[in-house]
Amino acid sequence: MNARANGARFMLLAMLVTVAIYWSGLYGGFLFDDYPNIIENTAVQPERLGAAELVRAALSSPASEFRRPLASLSFAINYLTGGLDPFWMKLTNLLIHLVNGILFYRLSQRLLSRCGTRDAGRVAALIAASWLVLPINLTAVLYVVQRMESLANLFVLLGLIGYVAGREQMLRDKRAGGFLLSVFSVIAGTLLGLTAKETAILLPLYAALIECFVYGFRGANGRHDARLSVLFTLILALPFALGFAWQLRIVLNPAAWASRPFTLDERLLSEARIVVDYIGWTLLPMPGALSFYHDDFVISRGVLQPWTTAASLVALLALSAGCVAMRKRWPLAALGIALYLGAHTLTATILPLELIYEHRNYFASFGLLLTLVPLLMAGGPMSVARRALLSGLLLLWTMLTAITAYAWGEPLRLAREYAARAPDSPRAQYDLGRTYVVLSQYQSDSPFAALAYEPLERAAALPGSTSLPEQALIMMNARMGRPIDERWWDSLSAKLAARTPGAQDDSAMGALTKCAREGLCALPPQRMVDAFLAALSHGQPSARMLSAYGDYAWNILDDRRLAEQLARDAVAAAPRETIYRITLIRMLLAQGKVDESREQLDALEALNTQGRLDRDIIELQSLFPADAHAG
Repeated sequence: MNARANGARFMLLAMLVTVAIYWSGLYGGFLFDDYPNIIENTAVQPERLGAAELVRAALSSPASEFRRPLASLSFAINYLTGGLDPFWMKLTNLLIHLVNGILFYRLSQRLLSRCGTRDAGRVAALIAASWLVLPINLTAVLYVVQRMESLANLFVLLGLIGYVAGREQMLRDKRAGGFLLSVFSVIAGTLLGLTAKETAILLPLYAALIECFVYGFRGANGRHDARLSVLFTLILALPFALGFAWQLRIVLNPAAWASRPFTLDERLLSEARIVVDYIGWTLLPMPGALSFYHDDFVISRGVLQPWTTAASLVALLALSAGCVAMRKRWPLAALGIALYLGAHTLTATILPLELIYEHRNYFASFGLLLTLVPLLMAGGPMSVARRALLSGLLLLWTMLTAITAYAWGEPLRLAREYAARAPDSPRAQYDLGRTYVVLSQYQSDSPFAALAYEPLERAAALPGSTSLPEQALIMMNARMGRPIDERWWDSLSAKLAARTPGAQDDSAMGALTKCAREGLCALPPQRMVDAFLAALSHGQPSARMLSAYGDYAWNILDDRRLAEQLARDAVAAAPRETIYRITLIRMLLAQGKVDESREQLDALEALNTQGRLDRDIIELQSLFPADAHAG
């Protein structure tokens, strides 16, 4: 009882330290994907608390086809209580992080106790405390949009704790209550977690790994319990087979990789290095590694290109073999490695995602700590040295997280910090230049305006750079009435012609179009048309790029026919994205094409699930001529 109380007191201290080191970072601003998901997503900024508004918010996320409704709802609630002040949104993230720390503590305590670890309460508290202050987990706290990750893992942890509690009950008696609790916990945790982010789909895998390494599929009589085999066949093996077959059709299509600078093979080879790198970034992090932007990563073009690819593949095979070899003697160490590897099976395999994000280790880092901390805390030879090493690591983690959190507390400080950590990252250099532009408020006499050119020019010249730096340079000079360097236009069009434009290129052209439409930028029409034609020269252009060109054709070129065709193409490219259909309806109505407008409105109404489009539909209906009756 005393040991458990000591563990609880240590956890309380760890939580207070976590709040202290993160507090300065709560005063920072929004960053990167916060903008499309929160700032530019008006659906999560409801005017009042109403059912229709909340449904609209819940189904508004542009981050995923699954909409992540619970995460979006939480942003809407933050907005209703604190507006767009990022402090309250970051504070909410910190509270979720603290709750997750408590849940990791409870899960660790149960697993350690089952495996016979001495002083399980204190060791569990050290695992959870270490996890709370790990620098690699910082972006899941201070990067507002990554509440999706932390919130999904809250339900994953609740599901695992419920599963373990059910298994303990199954080992005490033969009645069905424990089994039902385990089943319910895994299924409910997965379904609830999926409303925040798709990574919750890994909960059944984590439960299966715990079963393999800790419980061994045994029941109260010590024999194999067939119910567990049936359970994991139904909730893990079968869904995995179906999901893999579904995704395989997608990833084998070359179009799925058109906007990525790597192929499927290159992604798998690169991720082998990345997953090994994450171990160092987690346990022995250096500031240069945790740089937020990782677009300077050298993609693996072959097993020996670079040679570390082969070394990483060998390391992963050794880790996998180690899990099997250590299973009986050191089950927790084996489980920790298995959980770490399992946590990356979704984001480090065949899906055409970006290669690297630190927040992908939010759960995976727990696996590494579950392996490391009990080994360093165990008695026997060198125990003093091992515990001193753990103390040193805790101090390192705490200091680096505090330093980085302090940088997050002010946008310019953060931009400078990450630009210094990643001098060869186009995104980091662009973000520094963009921050200077924002601070200049487009005033030509602002000292920040002069500072913006160097990082933006550097970002534009770096390998793998998108068209965002050129867009920022063009728009800054246009808004300040300065001459626009022709080299920027040449570089912009060349990049759009050289490869299939990605999301950042879409944003660049959309920003230039908006600036021109609002009368803030006098941009040469021919240069803009050339850039759009370069972007559309590839097969299957994105709906965003088509829509941006349609916007420019309608409002600047005054070419109604071209604008309408582009709007139709955007709808065809993304038929379930309602914003493009709404734009098309407005264009058709403006040209008096009432019947076609009605057809498109009917199609829009078919997408109006749970009334989330009621406001848009009512507004569009008001635009129809008085003699045009609604269907």
